[in-house]
Amino acid sequence: MDIKIRKIKISDKKYFAKWWRDKELLKLTSGILKRITDKEVTKYFLKMLTDKNDFHYVILAGSKVIGHIALQKRKNGWYETQIVIGDKKHWGEGYGTEAIKLLINKANRANLKKIYLEVRPDNIRAIKAYEKCGFKKAGIKKYPKNKYLPQTIKMVL
Repeated sequence: MDIKIRKIKISDKKYFAKWWRDKELLKLTSGILKRITDKEVTKYFLKMLTDKNDFHYVILAGSKVIGHIALQKRKNGWYETQIVIGDKKHWGEGYGTEAIKLLINKANRANLKKIYLEVRPDNIRAIKAYEKCGFKKAGIKKYPKNKYLPQTIKMVL
């Protein structure tokens, strides 16, 4: 499996614009299906590109961009990881698991030890991938004000 992760660059914006508008992907992530404008895509993407506390990478299968993975700085030295395989042709092929392993290696080299994630309780495929990478279920996180995502499973490395 020829998989790599590399830092995002400005030319990657087109992938994010597509993924952030894909209803099937949105149902698995934020759950917010409201269409994002071009202006909002640019704003969010530029924030990712310039943020000095976070690490954003695209996932490459060979030379093809198929997804996004990130480590975002949170409180008390914790980092939250998020991943999306945006190219649905590659779902279920193990690319997510391999990308997470690559990210964990980068985090270890940067001495980032406190990593967690949140996942939809019904996203069984993702939960299995996270467990293969060493994440353990650590509880339920409730979001009573979020009608799209009222609760998540918190997993820690």
